[in-house]
Amino acid sequence: MYDVPAWMWWTLGSLFAVGVVLAFALVAACLYYRRKFVGQVVRIFEEKPLFIIPRGQPIPGAEDVTVRAPDGLALRGCYLRGRGPRRGVILFGLEFGSNRWTCGAYCERLRDAGYDVFAYEPRNQGDSEKDPTYDPLQWVTDKDLDDARAAVRYLKARPDADPRGLGVFGVSKGGSLGLLLAAEDAAVRCVVTDGAYATYTTVVPFMRRFVTIYSRHKRIQKWLPDVFYGFIGWSGIRRVAAKRKVTFPWLERAAKRVTQPVLMIHGGGDTYIKPEMARTVFLKLATPLEDKDFWLVSKAKHNQAPLVAPHEYSRRLVQFFDTYLGDNPYPFRRPGVQIDDATPLPAARSAAVPDSSVAAKEVAPAPRLA
Repeated sequence: MYDVPAWMWWTLGSLFAVGVVLAFALVAACLYYRRKFVGQVVRIFEEKPLFIIPRGQPIPGAEDVTVRAPDGLALRGCYLRGRGPRRGVILFGLEFGSNRWTCGAYCERLRDAGYDVFAYEPRNQGDSEKDPTYDPLQWVTDKDLDDARAAVRYLKARPDADPRGLGVFGVSKGGSLGLLLAAEDAAVRCVVTDGAYATYTTVVPFMRRFVTIYSRHKRIQKWLPDVFYGFIGWSGIRRVAAKRKVTFPWLERAAKRVTQPVLMIHGGGDTYIKPEMARTVFLKLATPLEDKDFWLVSKAKHNQAPLVAPHEYSRRLVQFFDTYLGDNPYPFRRPGVQIDDATPLPAARSAAVPDSSVAAKEVAPAPRLA
């Protein structure tokens, strides 16, 4: 029988001991940083971003609609008919804080192309009924998802419902909801998002930056894995969820169940949701490569792509829905990651720090997209 040399036992024992020490050190670091920073995570997670929230004006000819949420709340919506023979029906998901009439500027060319558009206001937003137990944030919650499901059920139940299903076009928070709907409902045939984001993908880079700013242990921080920062972030998020009696759906997991065609649009100059955060969600989609597309609009801020590239924005929207919802026979262009200036995306290491207040005011309707 072969005798193992003593030095080999000593080496294996030393390696095991080092591994145990490192494991305990990592656990200790997690507990230390969680105790030190979880309160700040809760505070910042609940802060609302600082940007102007667009609010449109009523659109002539729109059908005023009331949709009932699962708990009975009345959600206000508007149904806009397309011009000419109907090509399909599109559910429009609003950004946080805006009203249902903002769909007009985004969807004008889609209506010209023959698509009906339905936009709804979730609870505590616009003219929809208020839930006194709920204070919405820019993050998607289970209550937001329940309201979105109610909107889909309404479209399915309409006398003029399209038996083929529907498309979804969502902006910012509404885009995230669109992907969550696609992950669970085959009636959603395709999805377009503009400025969509996921909670975990946003929290991890933010936590890395936050800890770097407020902790002096710089050498240790650069060696810590993302799961370490995710642990701190989710500890804070769980506290927020418990306090507000909500849950925050995990879009990264849901993305793996999305097989429908997806067009993700994002601003190259978005300092709130960095492009690499959105691209991380894009890469997790189970959609076949030939049916998903990531268009990065150079220099566009969050939700500002229609103002930076209005003609191309409208062209891509119509072409995408014509291909995957309107059954147009012409082929879609080569998919994949499309970056206007061909600048490579940076590594997912940093995130914008959310500002501490929200500026919501009535603004002039956005220009009609050409």
